[in-house]
Amino acid sequence: MQKIILSALLTASLTYLQAQETVLPAKEQKGSFYLTNATIHIGNGKVIQNGTIKVTNGKIEAVGDNIPVPASADNVTDLKGQDLYPGLILPTSTLGLIEISSVRATQDAREIGELNPSVRSIVAYNSDSKVINTLRSNGILLANVVPQGNFVAGTSSVVQLDAWNWEDAAYKTDAGLHVYMPSLLPRPSFGGRGGGGFGMGNFGGQGGDPVKEGLEKMEGLKTFFREAKAYQQLTDRKATNLKFEAVKDLFEKKQKLYMHATTAKQILVALDFVKEFGFDMVIVGGSESYQVADLLKQHNVSVILQQPHSLPTAGDDDVDQPYKTAAQLKKAGVLFSISDDDSQTRGRNLAFNAGTAAAYGLDKEEALAAITLNAARIMGVADKTGSIEVGKDANIVVSSGDLLDMRNSNVTAAYIQGRKIDLTDKHKLLNDRFEQKYELKAPRKGF
Repeated sequence: MQKIILSALLTASLTYLQAQETVLPAKEQKGSFYLTNATIHIGNGKVIQNGTIKVTNGKIEAVGDNIPVPASADNVTDLKGQDLYPGLILPTSTLGLIEISSVRATQDAREIGELNPSVRSIVAYNSDSKVINTLRSNGILLANVVPQGNFVAGTSSVVQLDAWNWEDAAYKTDAGLHVYMPSLLPRPSFGGRGGGGFGMGNFGGQGGDPVKEGLEKMEGLKTFFREAKAYQQLTDRKATNLKFEAVKDLFEKKQKLYMHATTAKQILVALDFVKEFGFDMVIVGGSESYQVADLLKQHNVSVILQQPHSLPTAGDDDVDQPYKTAAQLKKAGVLFSISDDDSQTRGRNLAFNAGTAAAYGLDKEEALAAITLNAARIMGVADKTGSIEVGKDANIVVSSGDLLDMRNSNVTAAYIQGRKIDLTDKHKLLNDRFEQKYELKAPRKGF
């Protein structure tokens, strides 16, 4: 009983503290405004010097270096040479599903069971998460909210990060089904009987073969998809199968299949699903994707490099292999994106992961595309965002320094669908609090 009371008090305290730091969503943008005198990074590799953007009713109406600004216009912002970028897109995240990993009451990223194609991450998305504002301060304006799981976890949805609730946040719902593949790696055995330590039940003793078990599990998934395909072809269904209904869009290529696979062996097994079912597939993780890049290109499979700031997967890989993989995929013609899956940074280092890729073979604008236009193409939202082009939503980031360089990146303004958003976040509030407490610095304007 005491544990229940303590948990309730902790939850109530967290709710109260968060309420004191609420940043309200901006109002709908109406009319026109201009951003002038900026270095505009389009997101498709092009850069416009001393450019101007005209935004009308949340959409980009004009962009270029010769956009006329009427003398009577009263909503003009001179950026004085600052850099202007498309809003960054975080392609894999548990944003809004997990608030504090050590507090169970704030976790809603996983459903019980192994086969959950009908689970929808979007309905659990918490638009009031305090993590959201810390991402916006680093230029991340959209995210793909991904469910976690042991096998078939459910569907992800793309959200924009300035909303009252999940309905307002939804940018594209149920855009992809996520499958977490078995490792397909043999576990070491040290002899003897009974289970071993380190949480590995097959250490020693008579444990099963994890490679065989993993392959059987994937074969079972193929059987599920075969049955689902047969179900879709029935014209006189006497009962509704919710799991089969949930994967209908995969066969029509209205939805993508996200295979969470790290090793080349996993990726090769995943490619069987493209060959048999013709699914539109994305490999998530893909640390060894460079080894099978030609096959990925051949089958039109995209890759999300989930955590480039990491150690190599294999012990005999080059120590800088995670940094070089993006450039190798680019050279092979594979569509790829970059993410930040570190549980400590929670996505905030997305731009800097791309910056590292730029230092190891990618052009700077190609690295930017990996977290903007490429990500939008993979997510299926490139018609609305990902680049600063006429007709797209005005998802814009302004920085006084290079956005991909940790040393001088400084986001000074951001717009989501034309709305200028408040860049206040918990980190800045804490910084101001202690700077004022110890009289280190005058408070920022507005505080």
